[in-house]
Amino acid sequence: MFTQYRRRPVAAVVLGLASVLALTSCSSGQESVGPDSGKAAKVDGAISLTYLQKQGDQEYFVGEAAGAKAKADELGIELKVVNLGNDANKTVSEAQSAISQKSNGLIVVVPDPAVGPQVAQIAKDAKVALLTSDDQICTTGPDPSSCPADALVPRIGFSGAQMGGEVGKRAAAEFKKAGWNPAETRTISAWKQDVTVCTDRVKAAKEAFAADSGASVQNIDVPTDNSPTSAQDKIAATVTANPGVKHWVVWGCNDENVQGGVTALENAGFKADDVIGVGLGAYLACKNWSSGKPSGMKAALFINGKDVGALAVQTMYDKLKNGKDFPKEAFAPTTMVDAATWKSAGVTCG
Repeated sequence: MFTQYRRRPVAAVVLGLASVLALTSCSSGQESVGPDSGKAAKVDGAISLTYLQKQGDQEYFVGEAAGAKAKADELGIELKVVNLGNDANKTVSEAQSAISQKSNGLIVVVPDPAVGPQVAQIAKDAKVALLTSDDQICTTGPDPSSCPADALVPRIGFSGAQMGGEVGKRAAAEFKKAGWNPAETRTISAWKQDVTVCTDRVKAAKEAFAADSGASVQNIDVPTDNSPTSAQDKIAATVTANPGVKHWVVWGCNDENVQGGVTALENAGFKADDVIGVGLGAYLACKNWSSGKPSGMKAALFINGKDVGALAVQTMYDKLKNGKDFPKEAFAPTTMVDAATWKSAGVTCG
């Protein structure tokens, strides 16, 4: 999904980032880039936008691109969507290319937040509007989690706290319905721990589960790279290290983490009745339900990439055409689904 970063020591990015950090250091006395610096001017004629997406062939981002394109067509905007894959260097080069091609605005989902300051500087120098979707970037440093609030680039996406809270509540409801002994149960929180939005989701899930379950269940944090394979491997090792546990509750940053956990538990011999997985995304969870067989994946929060793509384009249009300031964050709606409701909710199961 939209939260997997693969950090690579790419010389060009590191050198470019170093120069940006030199410019934006608080101790330097020089001007900060600022999240809405560049002061992009209103556009009287046709608007041209570029949407730079990490992992553009992933189901969620395919939907996001489709939503963005549909909204662009509706508004008469020329929109180019670029798949960055997981290439941090490409983020920078494609941002420069978009500006050279006279894009009025950039919407970016970065493969790695470390390039945030460089992308922000590029947009500022060109006086081009910059907006992020899904994941945050900071104008003054590589880590959004330690970024001053006024240096975060405006973002369109989902509320991590709201999403995690919904996941935790549903997990608690399933736990109470199962009637498990808390002493024989463990919860697993699986996520890539340097991704801010993931940490927000997992923290909220833990808090909501504790509040709603009415039980004290030991939690185990499992670091992953947010892929199903990584989650499966890491959670399999966790299960092996805890042989006395009879029941497992799994949540994480995205569907990939929960799917990997459910698969690991299935391979370890746990029956569906002894596993509660609550996904986040629903695009992988639905595959368990489409088979009609019992599954440890009990529910998932449906997040529709189309809504985010459309909202990002609309927000950029409002800025460039009408001079409306970007909100610091704007959130698309979410829906909890399960085996009985995912089809009617409109989940696309690839």
